[in-house]
Amino acid sequence: MGIGAMNVLLLSMPDSFEHMPVLAIRMPNGALTSLAGNVDPHHHVAVADLILVQDRVRKTLEDLVREHRPDLVGLSVMTFQRKTAWKVMQFVRSLKPDIQIVVGGYDPSLAREAYMAAHGTGADFIVRGEGEATFNELLRAMEQGCGYDGIAGLTYREEGEYHHNPSRPPQRLDDGTVRLPRRDARVLKGYHHLGRGIDVVETSRGCTYDCSFCSIIEMRGRNFFTFPIERVLDDIRDARDHGAQAIFIVDDNVMLNVKRFEELCHAIIDAGLNTLDYHVQAMTSTIANHGEKLAPLMRRAGFRYVFLGIENILDEDLTYLKARAKNTRKEQGRKAGNASLKAIEYVHQNKMYVVGGLIVGSPDDTRDSIEANLEFARRYVDWPYIQHPMPYPGTPMTFDLRERGLIADDEVEHYDGTTAVVHTKHVAAEEVEYLRWRAERWMKFRHMPAALLHDPLFIARNAHRLAAHTLRGSTLRTLLGLEDDRKAFERFRHIYRDERKYL
Repeated sequence: MGIGAMNVLLLSMPDSFEHMPVLAIRMPNGALTSLAGNVDPHHHVAVADLILVQDRVRKTLEDLVREHRPDLVGLSVMTFQRKTAWKVMQFVRSLKPDIQIVVGGYDPSLAREAYMAAHGTGADFIVRGEGEATFNELLRAMEQGCGYDGIAGLTYREEGEYHHNPSRPPQRLDDGTVRLPRRDARVLKGYHHLGRGIDVVETSRGCTYDCSFCSIIEMRGRNFFTFPIERVLDDIRDARDHGAQAIFIVDDNVMLNVKRFEELCHAIIDAGLNTLDYHVQAMTSTIANHGEKLAPLMRRAGFRYVFLGIENILDEDLTYLKARAKNTRKEQGRKAGNASLKAIEYVHQNKMYVVGGLIVGSPDDTRDSIEANLEFARRYVDWPYIQHPMPYPGTPMTFDLRERGLIADDEVEHYDGTTAVVHTKHVAAEEVEYLRWRAERWMKFRHMPAALLHDPLFIARNAHRLAAHTLRGSTLRTLLGLEDDRKAFERFRHIYRDERKYL
């Protein structure tokens, strides 16, 4: 027998990346509002991004469960958030023992066994891959009291046993099946980038490259599907109408189709939506090979920050990362070396800023090769986003690292990108992390003048807090050179780990 219309509470985890301190940026989870927008409308759905309440997660969960009385709680989880997700599941069940729990996202999709426990502590349901259709069908089955065996992409527990239905093919996006997200389902406030309201917009899904460090191919295969441009504009308008002054385009690889991206820029300008700030992730090869025309167009459309997937400036590391193809510049149809410098040049010429995505600490890296990448970042990027190889579930890199015996840390809560959990053949994991930490602190300060010009009130009010966050672990003695900065690094590591104890 069914239970009728349902109360649903969707949660993202409070754990955040070190490169995205909540003081400077609090980004919404777009997947949850997409789920909310694609269930049958008579269900009551509340979306809560716990990143907004890192200092009061327990109290917030108590309030949410009491107010919304959910029949089903859904958790969106990344690998480094897995431990927190288990604590959230346990705490929610302590508040409402009969509650049903569903998990989804990259980690549950690629490591479903980590969420399975037949004795009742694990998830009741696991949504694998894209969630909109699967989640809606799950709610219908629960409402109607019918079985779950026909729902593609679902793992479910029944009588103490888990059953894995066949995977669901990736959703085509050009047929109107995936409706706009429901931003009014959010029950917490405070999304911002340097004090300006921010939201996320998706224009496409998927990527056809096969970078060894990336989970996308394992999640959905090598494909690329796009929303119609007019649907994207409607999404941007909706985000703006909900208070966004900045938009982060979250696509896996929005520049895979350069012509379409140009059409999107023109459409944004023609619709008068270029008064917003746009942030985007880009391949260096696309910007380098098309930047003469593309970069000025992006600037006119309102783009401000360009996350460049530089990955590494050394050919041997790019080969290991399987990222050479998307980081190669061409001249007259021929390969002409690494695309990074040319891409950065086009971005800077058009008064945009480079967020430099690099990976240091690959298996064959020496101290010199790590330092070469850090020096490149010091010279050319405006905001560093430097990470270490992470053994995320299912990626080709993970299999290789495990086979070589290079994984030094199996605690998945440390798989956050900036905790080094892999050593190289020449450098210990902790040393890799130290080198990055030491270099990055000062890179971040360089962007302060540009941020001050664009967001003067926010920076004036929060400069001391931003500086304290960047330099946490350091003391006056550190800054004066009176102690080895490795002591500051050790203090930072302890502080950083203590910050992640949310429940």
